[in-house]
Amino acid sequence: MAEKRKRLIINVVLILAVVAFVGFSLIPLFEVARSGSQSTTAASPSPSSSASPIASKEQLQRQADGYESVLQREPENQTALKGLLEAKLGLGDVKGAIPPLEKLSKLNPNETDYAVLLAQAKQQVGDLEGSAQTYRDILKTKPGNVNALDGLVTLLLQQKRPEAAVGLLQDTLKTAPQANQIQAGSVDVPSVQLLLGRVYAEQKRYDEAIAVYDEAAKKDKQDFRPILAKAIVLKAQGKGEEAKPLFTSAAELAPAKYKDQINQLSSSSTSVSPAPSGSPAPVPAK
Repeated sequence: MAEKRKRLIINVVLILAVVAFVGFSLIPLFEVARSGSQSTTAASPSPSSSASPIASKEQLQRQADGYESVLQREPENQTALKGLLEAKLGLGDVKGAIPPLEKLSKLNPNETDYAVLLAQAKQQVGDLEGSAQTYRDILKTKPGNVNALDGLVTLLLQQKRPEAAVGLLQDTLKTAPQANQIQAGSVDVPSVQLLLGRVYAEQKRYDEAIAVYDEAAKKDKQDFRPILAKAIVLKAQGKGEEAKPLFTSAAELAPAKYKDQINQLSSSSTSVSPAPSGSPAPVPAK
């Protein structure tokens, strides 16, 4: 049990250090659906515009039926689509959440979060090809979209295709200067570097991971993430003394809500793994 708790802490801190947006948890789906339901004013089939997370299955099913009735009359009613999405997820029906997500993605082409969530849902139901294609469709028009990059990289790693993940990220970094010249900030280079370092670390290509983290740290000396990631890699190699000052620096730079986790990881007496396979991936605010 103690080992499991320690492992959880390691995974959480690594997630904070290395990756971007949401991973393959469907919790963000609930948040998007709920916020969307609250922010729209179009007609809904019930007094409540969103399904309560503690609602009974019967209530959720009634809500889903009501939203579906609305959509038969108004197939592009986004309030109903978001309500149906949340109700389906509340029922644990990920497959049933895919049609409203597909519709919302088409109706909101500039809001790529819906497409990312669609890719996640497709992966959950075993449609790996569909999931990968959805991510690639996003990257065709937004090659620097970190959410899609992270999702596709995680999918490739789960498929045991690390070289494909490396190639995707290296290509993104190569084209970043041109992309950012056309549209400033379209590719977040440090975040892409963190993703690349994560892939290297998972493959135990530690020298390459550290080189990427060092380069990322040079670009923004106030960013704690590459410093923390490098500390984790060093500790994984048994170089605890070299890692200590990096953990200290990362804790000093990190937002307050991450400091305790970083310090706890630093004080752990055991070596840590630098990259749990297929880790979900939200990037914290710097």
